[in-house]
Amino acid sequence: MSELKRTPFYEKEIAAGGKMIDFGGWALPVQYEGILKEHKRVRENAGLFDVSHMGEILVKGEEARGFVQSIIANDLDRIGTGQAIYSPICYDDGGTVDDLIVYQIAEDEYFIVVNAANVEKDFDWFCQHAPEGLTVENISSEIAQLAVQGPKAQEVLQRITDYDLSTIKFFHFAANVKLVGSEAIVSRTGYTGEDGFEIYINAKEGPALWDAILDAGKDDIAPIGLGARDTLRFEAKLPLYGHEITKEISPVEAGLGFFIRPEKEAGFHGKAALAAQKEGALTRKVVEFEMVGRGIPREGYPVAVEGKEVGWVTSGMFAPTLGKNMGLAILPKEFTEPGTKIDVIIRGRSVPAEVKKGIFYSKKTKSKKNA
Repeated sequence: MSELKRTPFYEKEIAAGGKMIDFGGWALPVQYEGILKEHKRVRENAGLFDVSHMGEILVKGEEARGFVQSIIANDLDRIGTGQAIYSPICYDDGGTVDDLIVYQIAEDEYFIVVNAANVEKDFDWFCQHAPEGLTVENISSEIAQLAVQGPKAQEVLQRITDYDLSTIKFFHFAANVKLVGSEAIVSRTGYTGEDGFEIYINAKEGPALWDAILDAGKDDIAPIGLGARDTLRFEAKLPLYGHEITKEISPVEAGLGFFIRPEKEAGFHGKAALAAQKEGALTRKVVEFEMVGRGIPREGYPVAVEGKEVGWVTSGMFAPTLGKNMGLAILPKEFTEPGTKIDVIIRGRSVPAEVKKGIFYSKKTKSKKNA
């Protein structure tokens, strides 16, 4: 652990009983009380996540808007100052460089959050394509990021600020929220399928904010590890870079076509390839499936139809809230219709499963369940 990178919350996580692991070169907690217990807490109350391993890139200058518009596949014209937008960034063949969130601080300033494993790659990609005179800065080491997620997220966070958090709508943010004596960016975004906030603050102020949130939350909130973060994102069908989207798997193939805007005036990398895929040139796509036989599907397991291997599982596990073994798999188009019978090869054994649609978790799922 001594050789791994540490976030500003490392000591706090050790003190809270976090079981630390090597996560892409970072020392991070996989769990505290247990993955299932933590998962349930976030679905029913609130959880506190350390996500400071994520990367932050600042783009500033006269040509900032045009540059960001030329990098992302989504359309920056859909948002204004104080809003955020999710977008893949792609290679010319449509493969995925990364998926990220762009925060518009001003017309000439953008705060961009990228996946931890891709920080250097993304920063190099930005610098490679940036026009002269534009400031592109990797500020990841200066920023601490915490996520407060769950039905009680707003109630808990409101206890430590005078800023009216109810005014921050989904995928909006405020850049001047006073927390523990410092100004922070607070956005209504997250990676759990629940309501919640992501908070960006000066790294030196991070540990004080951790304490303030847990002290204010009392029994309503507790620290959550990477294990529950993964089960939460999975059963809400939120894509994970390296799984549903990769250099070889395009966002359209992954079912993220809504976030691809080839109709926008600005050109962007992969525009022609992605436009063709959206217009029907897809030969494969990521689908939902549910296990029929006994067994838990895992990432990388082969998928077969009538004894012939045709694809693989991109993500799969037991979904705690839904109580099912289920997954996502990339398959040729002819095997993607709901009702298609498939086999997942689990340790050399063919286990039956079925392609389905709309089986993953959403807050609407919870409402129906509680009705």
